[in-house]
Amino acid sequence: MSPDVIICGAGPAGLTLAIDLARRNVGFRLIDKAPHPFAGSRGKGIQPRSQEVFEDLGVVDRIVASGGEYPLARLYTDDGHVDRAAGERTEPTPAEPYQIPLLVPQFLTERRLRERLAELGHAVEYGHALVGFEQDADGVTATIEGGWPVRAKYLVGADGGSSFVRKALGIEFPGKTLGVRALVADVRVDGLPWDFWHRWDQDKEAQVSLCPLYGTDLFQCQAAVPFGVDVDLSPEGLTALLRERTGRDDIVIREVVWGSVYEMNARLAGQYRRGRVLLAGDAAHCHPPTGGQGLNTSIQDAYNLGWKLAAVLDGAPESLLETYEQERRPIAQEVLGLSERLLEAAQKRDLRRGREVSQLDLGYPDSPLTVGGPPREKGVQAGDRAPDAPATGAGGLATRLFSLFQGPHWTLIGYEVEETALPALRVGLRIHVLGRDILDTGGHVQSAYGLSPGEWALVRPDGYVAAVGGVAELPFLTTYLDGVGVRPPR
Repeated sequence: MSPDVIICGAGPAGLTLAIDLARRNVGFRLIDKAPHPFAGSRGKGIQPRSQEVFEDLGVVDRIVASGGEYPLARLYTDDGHVDRAAGERTEPTPAEPYQIPLLVPQFLTERRLRERLAELGHAVEYGHALVGFEQDADGVTATIEGGWPVRAKYLVGADGGSSFVRKALGIEFPGKTLGVRALVADVRVDGLPWDFWHRWDQDKEAQVSLCPLYGTDLFQCQAAVPFGVDVDLSPEGLTALLRERTGRDDIVIREVVWGSVYEMNARLAGQYRRGRVLLAGDAAHCHPPTGGQGLNTSIQDAYNLGWKLAAVLDGAPESLLETYEQERRPIAQEVLGLSERLLEAAQKRDLRRGREVSQLDLGYPDSPLTVGGPPREKGVQAGDRAPDAPATGAGGLATRLFSLFQGPHWTLIGYEVEETALPALRVGLRIHVLGRDILDTGGHVQSAYGLSPGEWALVRPDGYVAAVGGVAELPFLTTYLDGVGVRPPR
């Protein structure tokens, strides 16, 4: 049977998209040219907004259990060492239940996503390289090495910074190299305590660090290395590098599990879509590692794209897919700028991280899918991330807005809205009315959303507020929901 979607690349973006499509009963194939799963720790930071995404996808607890909080940074100087927190410690709130960035090796994050995908009845096809494709008005014909051509409605290139799909489309990938060459390796080490991120930062050319990878017995070794020089990634080679840069001979690398040398780049694809072929993740944007933004931006690309692909395949207007680039490309551009600023700060030994890396404040206020209006004096604005809030069901059991949002549906929250004023039933829309089936016993919903009696908020499947209005605006929802593929039962 022909799939609806071919996903090329089984990294964080490809796996997230596959899980989202699987729970929407969309047929797909997830292929990867590698013979086996990625084995390295490369993207190890999971930001609060991505934790919210993972909760919706049913995998957050396993991701959290696979890692831990970032350890204190131990900075070694000629006068001894200084211990510093890597970022601001902010406690969770009812509106923002996830506040702490997690340190999870990328190979464990991907393993948990593959486990979730298996629960939904799917698996990655490793050793399947995409070697060509052609598209027409009705779909894409993909050629997979060693197999028959595969016909699908859409192809998504989530195949990394050197994306075959992007290059085959002829999409430009402008940007710049950042003048930094680095090594990263997962190693077993003797001679260092486990509970610190050890950093030797005498100057940017000789920086080296060893960060414990929770959930494993490994450290991630990172170091600046000169251009044009072969780097010895053997245990002996890395031990010698550490001895040279730290002045210590008691730190010994016993084993190198995975290693790579790379140049840092900041690049952004000129387009995210051409016809029936789309780009996601590192295929569309390439970040320096500072601030842990690249992997998280990739995950949220897929989270934005999944529901739109499913809606169009189910009959929504094709123009809905245009909003994917309109929403996600400006976000990537903003995050690229942040990553570059954090890199410059790190080279000056400023390792502080604030709320800006959490991605909780990113939204889509200028999207065609966002229904604007006069600025509201309190609560959410259209285009904002939809906050969480504890509440009580009419049956007396505690619940949360995130629990009501969880799943592939849209959600309409009304505050004391008369039942006769609400929209007619639609497939893929859930309606909850505060004061009827949901009780705002602690006032947290009111605090987060700022709704007055008779007002409502429409929340998208990816957890952003599409519109906020009153009873007079409710009739417009008929046209809006038709446009995003949420229709009455057939």
